[in-house]
Amino acid sequence: MAPADLLVVEDDADIAAELLQALTGHGYRAVVAASGSAALTHVLDHRPDLVLLDLGLPDIDGVALCRRLRTLLPVESVIVVLTARTHEFEVVVALDAGADDYLTKPFRFTELLARLRAHLRRREATSGVPVIRIGSAQIDTRARRVHVADSEVALRPKEFDLLVALAEQAGTVVSREELMARVWDEHWFGSTKTLDVHVSALRRKLADAVPHADQVITTVRGRGYRYELPLPSPTAVRIPSPSGS
Repeated sequence: MAPADLLVVEDDADIAAELLQALTGHGYRAVVAASGSAALTHVLDHRPDLVLLDLGLPDIDGVALCRRLRTLLPVESVIVVLTARTHEFEVVVALDAGADDYLTKPFRFTELLARLRAHLRRREATSGVPVIRIGSAQIDTRARRVHVADSEVALRPKEFDLLVALAEQAGTVVSREELMARVWDEHWFGSTKTLDVHVSALRRKLADAVPHADQVITTVRGRGYRYELPLPSPTAVRIPSPSGS
């Protein structure tokens, strides 16, 4: 497999140099953008597999940049936010803007590497079942494409992985812990609010494609989420007329 292309968006020269040295030393092809404008210029000509994005940039708000990058990057590209902001709502805003994951500073480089490997591994992984069909939904796990009725639904990597995890166990409750372990990381220790944000985005995108399609994912309070199986079509029953009529 070819080495992954990474874009590091970091204005602190010392941190950027350390990340660049460590990432290239572990076989990644990494480049640094020291500002938001430089990052935008880079992605217009390149399509990195993964972006490490610092939110505290000098020229562009990091959340606004994340939102802009998500519109420019291929849907399969992964954005990991690196931030010193620790308030949960700030992290949720970044996730809602298009980030797939986040690490709070200071972080251990071994943890960053583990996250990167997990994201890239899942990006290339395929489900045991090539195509999952449930009702009007068709999920192609190899092409990583989703169709509901006649509409294609464009999902971010984590949204797609979440949909597959739920659809493979359609009709049963999948616990929050299992979803976090499978879609994010088995050693995840941050807030699980990221799961709720991604479920909300997934529902919204399904509903944008087909009305009421967002209702296929049900919240089971205190336990997790369930992908609802479609109800069987009602069978027409012919009622005999009263005798003599």
